[in-house]
Amino acid sequence: MTTQEPTPLHWKLVVDAADPHGQADFWAAALHYTAEDNSALVERLLSFGALPGEATVEYHGRPAFRDLIAVRHPDDPYDPETGTGLGRRLLFQRVPEPKTVKNRLHLDLHPGPDRRADEVARLQALGAQVVREVKEPSGQWVLMTDPEGNEFCVH
Repeated sequence: MTTQEPTPLHWKLVVDAADPHGQADFWAAALHYTAEDNSALVERLLSFGALPGEATVEYHGRPAFRDLIAVRHPDDPYDPETGTGLGRRLLFQRVPEPKTVKNRLHLDLHPGPDRRADEVARLQALGAQVVREVKEPSGQWVLMTDPEGNEFCVH
């Protein structure tokens, strides 16, 4: 009798945001990801009366959920009926309170040491800020914040 390996769990990283769509635009550009297009699902829910109009916004010319949006790796599968990614995803959800303390979880971007400076400049042009450059025996990276102040590192 052989034991079968369990199927890996599907996951997404959820990020609280004051402006989920702005964060989605930033992180889609930063990671070269794609903002999910849930417009077919939003339109279907609106037509059934299952979603009130005030729970939607126009996002890049199409209807979207007002309080959440995800970005996904462009090569990963997605459900064509809902636009929901089935692989590597970041979901931004609107919360009323501002960020007040250091992240307990953050992303590390790895463009490589030869491309780090160019990547930092590109991310700054997208709205990120440099907090500090770190040089330690364990490595070198740049600590940055996204437009809402969430920390991430560029290695």
